[in-house]
Amino acid sequence: MEMIGFLILFPLVIAAVLLFIKNNSVRTAIVCSAAAIIALATLVFCATNIATPGVYIEFSSQIIDYICALASILIGVCVIAFAIRYKNVWAGILAGVQLVASLVFEFAFAHGIHVAYGLYFDSLSVAMAFIIGIIGTGICVYALGYMEDFQREHADEKDRRPVFFAIMFLFLSAMYAVVFSNNMSWLFTAWEITTVCSFLLIGYTRTEEAIRNAFRQIIMNIAGGLGFSVALYFCAIALKTLSFYEFIALGAYTPALVVLPASALAFAGLTKAAQMPFHTWLLGAMVAPTPTSALLHSSTMVKAGVFMLVKLAPVFVVSMVPSMMVILVGGITFMLASFMAISQSNAKRVLAYSTIANLGLIVACAGVGTPEAIWAAIFLILFHAIAKSLLFLCVGTAEHHIGSRNIEDMDLLFERMPKLARLMMLGIMTMFIAPFGMLISKWATLVSLVEMNQVVLLVLLAFGSAATFMFWAKWLGKLSGIAAAQESVEVTVTKTEWASLYLMAALIVLCCFFLPVISNYIVLPYIATVYANPVAALGDDILWITGILAVVVTLLLFVGLNRKAPKGKKASVYLAGVSADNANRTYINAMSQRSEATVRNWYLESLFGESRIKPIGEISCTLIIIAAFAMSLASITAVF
Repeated sequence: MEMIGFLILFPLVIAAVLLFIKNNSVRTAIVCSAAAIIALATLVFCATNIATPGVYIEFSSQIIDYICALASILIGVCVIAFAIRYKNVWAGILAGVQLVASLVFEFAFAHGIHVAYGLYFDSLSVAMAFIIGIIGTGICVYALGYMEDFQREHADEKDRRPVFFAIMFLFLSAMYAVVFSNNMSWLFTAWEITTVCSFLLIGYTRTEEAIRNAFRQIIMNIAGGLGFSVALYFCAIALKTLSFYEFIALGAYTPALVVLPASALAFAGLTKAAQMPFHTWLLGAMVAPTPTSALLHSSTMVKAGVFMLVKLAPVFVVSMVPSMMVILVGGITFMLASFMAISQSNAKRVLAYSTIANLGLIVACAGVGTPEAIWAAIFLILFHAIAKSLLFLCVGTAEHHIGSRNIEDMDLLFERMPKLARLMMLGIMTMFIAPFGMLISKWATLVSLVEMNQVVLLVLLAFGSAATFMFWAKWLGKLSGIAAAQESVEVTVTKTEWASLYLMAALIVLCCFFLPVISNYIVLPYIATVYANPVAALGDDILWITGILAVVVTLLLFVGLNRKAPKGKKASVYLAGVSADNANRTYINAMSQRSEATVRNWYLESLFGESRIKPIGEISCTLIIIAAFAMSLASITAVF
């Protein structure tokens, strides 16, 4: 109880302090110290509660109820104020509706319902706490050096870093509350705080594009919040409970009774997880500074969405309507987002589409809802969080030192930024190459789908995985491609950036090596909590072999990193023509014109361009969601 309270409240206190700190040195000391304390507390919590079957803490407080109501008012007022300032009508209307709905619910319905066990944790909570407390704080430390460079490049603008770091720690506090709240009213408040934090971070630069994308995010996620509100009203009025545990237990045994609120909560999870047709808000988040992208994509915003869906899996496995909605939307999103990633040359946009795609795979596993599928989903969540945070941080550092985030400008990064290139390569390999964890998780997904005869989802997984291989392999090849300038530009990377980058790399290796330990003491205990038959999708022997191989591959990747290249006579570059300038790799071609020797990727824009693929996904997923709600309403009408 005390540790959970500390994990929720301490980042909140740090956020309040950082709001008033303008001195760089003081801010660095506070952020690093706070990150270390949060990470240590998280590790202690995880170590002392490993293999827990589920603990429900008897705790309720009217003070917290009123604080949540006040937070709902402040969130609504904040969004409405921004909507008026920037003349965004839809954001203002939706925020107003959400504000009224929240207040009516809080004082007319929720006030009379007592939730005795307001907090809880289980093994899934432990895994999520690890992601928030280690990866999230690592990103905050990385942001120190990155934002210093960012502010230097924008010296003519007001320094808003105190607000930036305050929001980052507020985000961590809200995520802990999402993970540990059994009271659905408290859970909803934390859920909405993550939405408004994301809105403020995306719009941090206050450019026209940033403001536009921030409002896209808030509109879509408030729509998801309204879906959450529908579920709250139904639970309070029809089910007479606001206990998340009781709701899931009721749904698992009498699915017809909860088909509407389950669909509404699934809808909220889909919007937060940036599934089609709501994926564009996550793409728009790319305009924000890189630490924002890393935080949203790895340990906070989108992980709240898939956390909700995984928690609802026991309901999905017995309730066809929300299950099919989640499976189809997730599967279609996985395949089509993977296709669209092929046509992208902007590294952050590739990472964004990859995030949307992998979240789709996690969502689909949650929709299937079997123990094997949930086993795969939890590992996908873990390895996606670590690898994607590493990749976003690598891209941010590379952009500040080579002046571009375009993959085509990363030629010969192994010589220009040797350490960073290897870390980037490790992140890429983790995403799609055996024996690293992400591919092992996808293998487990395949096994669970075969056993459930999910033919449609198998086809989507097969085509999406093929596309995944193509866009990652293209990027990987560019790191060792040709380049004119080969001198190292890595010397000015800050210590806080290196610390965070090496932390993420170490987490990848450790999690790969300890795959069977994580399975036996984190994943399987959670499955045992919600299912009668805790089954692992893959055996311990396979997991130990892949873990050892992952460590060997990593050692081979980094061995000899600091070894000096042997001295020797450099030969002129052969350019298949009369050389004009070897240094810049240009030659005189057969038409007596100067040409540059380059290697460029194949993006297949005509086949996999966004304008071609996006409408297919948006229309099909929208129709699936509408159909699911129509069937849910019909089902509830029949029951009541």
